[in-house]
Amino acid sequence: MDNDTSVFLLLEFSKIWELKVMYTAIFLILYLMTITGNVLIISAVAFDSHLHTPMYFFLVNLALQDIGSVSLIVPKSIINSIINTQHISYSGCVAQVLLFVFFADSDISLLTVMSYDRFVAICNPLRYEMIMNRKACTQMIGSVWSASFLNAVLNTIGTFTTSFCSNVINQFYCEVPQLLKLACSDSYVIEIGGIVFSFTLAFGCFAFIIVTYIQIFIAVSKIPSVQGRKKAFSTCFPHLTVFSLFLFTSSFAYLRTPSDAPSHFDFAITIMYAIVPPMLNPLIYSLRNKDINVALSRLFGLKTLISVDKSRSRHMEI
Repeated sequence: MDNDTSVFLLLEFSKIWELKVMYTAIFLILYLMTITGNVLIISAVAFDSHLHTPMYFFLVNLALQDIGSVSLIVPKSIINSIINTQHISYSGCVAQVLLFVFFADSDISLLTVMSYDRFVAICNPLRYEMIMNRKACTQMIGSVWSASFLNAVLNTIGTFTTSFCSNVINQFYCEVPQLLKLACSDSYVIEIGGIVFSFTLAFGCFAFIIVTYIQIFIAVSKIPSVQGRKKAFSTCFPHLTVFSLFLFTSSFAYLRTPSDAPSHFDFAITIMYAIVPPMLNPLIYSLRNKDINVALSRLFGLKTLISVDKSRSRHMEI
């Protein structure tokens, strides 16, 4: 093992050239799909005035977070594979930990704020515009980014105040659990305390979302018409799906014990929680969202197609 911790060695995709090329191509495709999907969501909301509402304002912030999280770790892995190196500088590793924790924290915080938005829209619709006004939404987003950055700073300081006995990271980016396994002093307890604090906050957000959706389901069940209940629930379905995906993948990844040696299983788990959710989020929000689909159609100049579909539907109703 190389003990020069001024530079860290990241995990290679594979030592076999053909497999390395395959992994690099897969990563590149996943990255381009993620960037394209999230940029389309941002563009649709930005250029369609009908989508300038709190729900889509939060969705744009979620898309920005998704772009940031994958851009932080995937391009570096692809470049390392292309130039056949495993190196990442100490400062680069610090930056990855800081920003990845920041984006992960902002993810759960944004999902919590979005659940509150759905709660107000369904349980208190008459006061929705007054409660979820522009100033309130801006303050919520400011609190999300500020609190997430503060927590990321504390976790980063806790991680890198320790000394490392090795510089070989069994992961393709600087993952906190893998870095803690390299610690050779008791000071890593500080970071474990930070992780416990982060999980406590995450559990608080999780509990808030669960309680919020219980109240939403109770309110929806009291809506007299079946169509009204379906419409109300359809606005919650994308958010609930994204939250479930985030909860499942992050819990599965961080509640496991990091292995001492690199494995294909750890590699797959990391892809599942670090890359797959940001890639699927735009798809989830656009599949059953007519407003997003219409906005995207307008964005690409498909107004004629929209008017034809509307005229056909009206004709069928007649």
